Amino acid sequence: MDVFEFDLTAHEARRRAEVVAALGDGWDPVAVLRSEQEAYDLLYSGLDEDQRRTYAMLADAGVLPPREDGRAADRP
Repeated sequence: MDVFEFDLTAHEARRRAEVVAALGDGWDPVAVLRSEQEAYDLLYSGLDEDQRRTYAMLADAGVLPPREDGRAADRP
């Protein structure tokens, strides 16, 4: 039986380089992550007690990421 192999390493390196080039010089990954965290905090802010219990249940099941205690967005 013949084995067919095709190495995509060079293609993947070129693809990644093209993605970074398309993002441009103004792309700031730290700012992007900070904005994502702010949006996440806003999304889960102001939850009532039942909603917080549901969130905790889903986080314990691994469906949602766990939240850090004491975050401003976790306060009712």
